Amino acid sequence: MTGAILRMMRTAVVRSPPAIRHLLHPHSPPPAPPALSSFHRSLSSTTAPPPRPPTPPPVPIIAAASSASAALAELDVADLPLSSPTIAKPLVQNSLQPGVVIYDGVCHLCHTGVKWVISVDKERKIKFCCLQSEAAEPYLRVCGVEREDVLRRFVFVECLGRYHRASTAALWVLSYLSFPYSALSYLSIVPAPLRDAVYDFVAKRRYDWFGKEEDCIVLQEPEMLERFIDAEELLKRRRSKFY
Repeated sequence: MTGAILRMMRTAVVRSPPAIRHLLHPHSPPPAPPALSSFHRSLSSTTAPPPRPPTPPPVPIIAAASSASAALAELDVADLPLSSPTIAKPLVQNSLQPGVVIYDGVCHLCHTGVKWVISVDKERKIKFCCLQSEAAEPYLRVCGVEREDVLRRFVFVECLGRYHRASTAALWVLSYLSFPYSALSYLSIVPAPLRDAVYDFVAKRRYDWFGKEEDCIVLQEPEMLERFIDAEELLKRRRSKFY
């Protein structure tokens, strides 16, 4: 009985996988690794990546700046498109000042309003220009308005590319004043068509109601000219009347 059991155990050991036989008999040689299939061989035999091209040496900063300066020197401004905002009307834009009111200088009502603004604008933020002066022409050209348009509705050039007319211009001027006058600018909550309707009603009748002069009224009050961008032109006009 015992012999039969031993023969069965030997047969099981012989038929067992090599790894199990190696565990049962440590002195036997280790089993050979299993052969790789064609699929595994294709995965293991990968192609080495191609060598990377050499990195070019960095260009020195000074040399790059010199090249850029040379390219700019050869650039002709006349070849640039006229629509480029960097060169559009350069002489006109460089000569303009912000915060300028262009108004009808011969109108008594308009002059009274200008005189009031000068009296309350302690920080001197607002400047003025008579519509009848040649100094107003660059502002009109940039804003795209004619002198006849300003006779109906005055213009406040807040900055380059931004201007206001009629009642909106008046409210923007008030916003630049100190408190409590700046609080009046909140009247902008009133719809612009309604505000401008009242403005146009008064503007059409201002000569009949308040009168006008032949020349800019500010010439009668030269102490106000320090706030006018056309002061030199107005002074020349005033001197020409006496000679």
